[in-house]
Amino acid sequence: MTGVVQRDVIAADDGLRLDRWFRQHYPALGFGQLQKMLRTGQVRVDGARVKTSTRLVQGQTVRVPPLPTTKLDPARKSDRQRREEKSHTLNRAEISELRDRVLLRDDHVIAIDKPAGLAVQGGAGTTRHLDAMLHALRFEADEPPRLVHRLDRDTSGVMLLARSRKAAAVLAKSLQQREAEKLYWALVIGTPRPSDGIIDAALIKKGTSGREKMHVAEVDENGQRAQTIYDTVDFAGGRLAWLAFQPVTGRTHQIRAHAAAFGHVIVGDGKYGGADAHPGPPIARQLHLHARRLRLRHPVRGMIDVEAPLPEHMAETWGFLSFDPTREVEFLSREDKRR
Repeated sequence: MTGVVQRDVIAADDGLRLDRWFRQHYPALGFGQLQKMLRTGQVRVDGARVKTSTRLVQGQTVRVPPLPTTKLDPARKSDRQRREEKSHTLNRAEISELRDRVLLRDDHVIAIDKPAGLAVQGGAGTTRHLDAMLHALRFEADEPPRLVHRLDRDTSGVMLLARSRKAAAVLAKSLQQREAEKLYWALVIGTPRPSDGIIDAALIKKGTSGREKMHVAEVDENGQRAQTIYDTVDFAGGRLAWLAFQPVTGRTHQIRAHAAAFGHVIVGDGKYGGADAHPGPPIARQLHLHARRLRLRHPVRGMIDVEAPLPEHMAETWGFLSFDPTREVEFLSREDKRR
């Protein structure tokens, strides 16, 4: 056992779920043990009781009570723990496949092309996720890389990883201060008018547990401000359009919620568009949203500027609609959209 420790949340851990924070910093502590400490108020954040799903904010203080110095006896592991451990084990083919998705690697950062359908972090009912696979991307480093941002499970594209705590802190700061430029490609229903602009609509989460989604906030609701720049790259008649999106802010499901709010739901997004989000064969029912490009300051020198190719289902749709996936699509500022 150890004494009570007060630990400050650093920039690299900003936005991290409390249970994930404990898993990173205290891997010997079991999930059940953590839950018990939360129920009894032994673990607190800024003096307040919290849950495993609480997301931490840089500058907060986590009260860590005396912890067991030994791991749980393997014979007493729950079925859930055994399932999780099994899901975290990758065979050689899976390791090779993940490494083949590396777009950029140096001593400080790794950029990968996250496949659609792979969750970034675990949660209720999710045991297979990128966070549990990062050991396969350690290469010659002493520790696995760290997540510095997230993508939705069904969104493909550029994911950036930090190879050290110092690099993670620098990258997290750049992302928090909105210095990073993110370019997404999407296929939407209909053709936007005007063809480009800024969607400026605060968002708020509504719905029951497990069925929550983001909505445009009413005037009297305490929504989070959200801005998304969009531009029409190409279109197929009046039914479908290829849009480039640039989120200025980084709210949950921001692009998906904004696209639906201005009347052009993303193809395959049944959560926000229902049956109307599925045009029918030969266009796949998968979400057509891809993190195409990411540009931000490197933690040590120069700039990071990396892009990911379209996933298979979107490449097939682009071919069917005669869209050119090699077309250059540049970043645009808010000032550009006001001209």
